[in-house]
Amino acid sequence: MVFMALLFGRWDTANVKISDAGLGAYLNLDARIVPNTFGKVSRKALKKANVSIVERLANKIMRSGQGKRKLSGKYIRGRGSCGKKLQALEIVEKALMIVERETKENPVQALVRAVENSAPREDTTRIERGGITYTQAVDISPMRRADEALKNIALAGFAASFNNRTPAEAALAKEIIAASKEESSSYAVRRRDEIERIAKGSR
Repeated sequence: MVFMALLFGRWDTANVKISDAGLGAYLNLDARIVPNTFGKVSRKALKKANVSIVERLANKIMRSGQGKRKLSGKYIRGRGSCGKKLQALEIVEKALMIVERETKENPVQALVRAVENSAPREDTTRIERGGITYTQAVDISPMRRADEALKNIALAGFAASFNNRTPAEAALAKEIIAASKEESSSYAVRRRDEIERIAKGSR
């Protein structure tokens, strides 16, 4: 008898499809009952590609927020789970349960589609030549595309549940569903469009 691990003991990731070929090698779908590698690859370059996409989302939720940059006119300071991995994983698990209930599909598939839809392809960098500084459009590496998408999905969950009664898991689930459908109500999709628009103007 072969034992098959299910994510959180609920979802099979074997049949989840990745449509974006560029992101294929950087979206790890290994199923673990508890998606936690305990920071084994945190100090190894490019090894986070071996970390489950669900765990990487939980890691983004553990951020302290946007820092100095305002989001929706407010300084977002996280969900009180900074450094609390189990609390962040609980938020992600409950969010995936809501996604499954709302969409009637594997929530990991919805998360993968949300990342694909909200991952920017171009960005700008600052170049200085002869004392003159200007911006130049550059392609974004697949690793950074996935990181940027996951960061913006997590930040949308922060913003929608900040200083109100909306639970963090409900706000995160709403963002995942909106991004998976590429709706304009998704913060991550709007942020992708903004980054690509600025890059297009710097070509």
